[in-house]
Amino acid sequence: MIRPLWIYLTFLTGTLLTGTAFGDEDRPNILFIYTDDQSYRTVSCYPESYDFVKTPNIDSLARQGIRFDAAYIGTWCMPSRASLLTGHLQHGVHSMRMEGKYPGSEYDPQQCPFWPSVFRANGYQTAQIGKWHTGWDNGFGRDWDYQLVWNRPRYTSNAGAYYENQLIEKNGKPGEMTKGYSTDNYTDWAIDYIRGEHRDKSKPWYLWLCYGAVHGPFTPADRHLDSLPNVNIPVPKDIFPPRPGKPDWVQKIEHWVPDENGTPVMKGKGFTAQTVDTQGIHGNTLNDWVRQYHQGVKAIDEGVGRLLTALRKSGQLENTLVIFTADQGIGWGQHGFRVKLAPYDATIRSPLIISMPSRLPKGKICRTPVAGVDLVPTFFHYAQIDLPWKMHGENLQPILLNPEARSNKTALTVMTGKKYGQDTHIIPTNREDLYLNNVPWWVSLRKGSYKYIRTLVAGETEELYDLKRDPEELVNLAHYRRFKSTVLQFRKAMIEELKDVDAKFVQGLPSVGTGY
Repeated sequence: MIRPLWIYLTFLTGTLLTGTAFGDEDRPNILFIYTDDQSYRTVSCYPESYDFVKTPNIDSLARQGIRFDAAYIGTWCMPSRASLLTGHLQHGVHSMRMEGKYPGSEYDPQQCPFWPSVFRANGYQTAQIGKWHTGWDNGFGRDWDYQLVWNRPRYTSNAGAYYENQLIEKNGKPGEMTKGYSTDNYTDWAIDYIRGEHRDKSKPWYLWLCYGAVHGPFTPADRHLDSLPNVNIPVPKDIFPPRPGKPDWVQKIEHWVPDENGTPVMKGKGFTAQTVDTQGIHGNTLNDWVRQYHQGVKAIDEGVGRLLTALRKSGQLENTLVIFTADQGIGWGQHGFRVKLAPYDATIRSPLIISMPSRLPKGKICRTPVAGVDLVPTFFHYAQIDLPWKMHGENLQPILLNPEARSNKTALTVMTGKKYGQDTHIIPTNREDLYLNNVPWWVSLRKGSYKYIRTLVAGETEELYDLKRDPEELVNLAHYRRFKSTVLQFRKAMIEELKDVDAKFVQGLPSVGTGY
């Protein structure tokens, strides 16, 4: 049952409480482990990972559950989180806006309600630990019963402190400077919660654990600084331009340049972003940065192992829905990138593993494309709570029960830069609003092995890739006449899906260029 927003707002004031026909003992706990900028290539149970990658604890979770081969959770940090709090793609997150110094941001909780408040009203304890990146208002007391968060939008001067010396807000109180390695801190605090601290043990719980790793500056724990000494990865084929078949904006991406020996090195002699400016720990070559990045994953993997042990020892593992994923991936040389944002698997595809040993199959691989917004209605299904409003994803429960079955499901992804909600109704023409870190607005649609990409810049080529035959997305099939009908089918399907999720900008899509 979908409730209109006015009923939901009444719901929040306490005058309407639907409850559920099921007892709390039938409703699982939900542990949602959410990492930052962690590519699927960093997890060793994914065949695309490098030979040196070893993540035994995340792999163990996959053996106890379902590993998704085509997960598109989001496009960059803030909208990915906004989608996971609302069930809406970026264009449907109303009133959210960037404000002041980056990453300052605000929203109106009446126009943009977050669904954990609905869980609270229906008998769940809700908690969030770790990175908060969705408006200065963290929602404590409204959306969350318990919080320990690094509120980047509120403390913009501390927004680059991804790994140490963080201002941590506890239950809505002003942030306090906190020592220690952030990945380990978050794991410790989550384990305390799992064991029963800071919650009512008679209620089921939802915990959103948001690691800041492995976002730049990609700082490993001290204990891992000497690990992975012999990293030597294959250089991506299109790390340097030209990049045949790609839109014009991709031809201009130049994050890597060859040194005097032809070895790719990061341009600018270090990693720079809006809140981060740092040199590499081991050096500035592609191998150096990939090594440092993967060293940062090690503490995440150790944390996952400790979390699963805490669930097991506390007798909660069998009845806890565990989800492991990331807000998006990040590219390391593919198509010239060293960031996320772009519509290619190398830059945004996430790992996704879902496990609940008592109810779901074990050791399965699902090749059906899924989106981040699909997770929210799935949580509602397992919590046995009605959806409070129309959401843009779909309940994955049928897929979870039969993950290897053929499916016609699609995954729609929308990237509208720093704009949300009503500010996306008209596609901007000025570069400042249309581009984010030199990547323009785009929409992609994944179905089966095909991915279709539409850049929202007039005259740009469409893109179509067969990821089964071309997993590196090097051959744009939209440039071949024999695929014209397929391109037109995907173009039509994308437009229909945009209409279905109320994307107003669909009425003003720019013209496309033909590549053949």
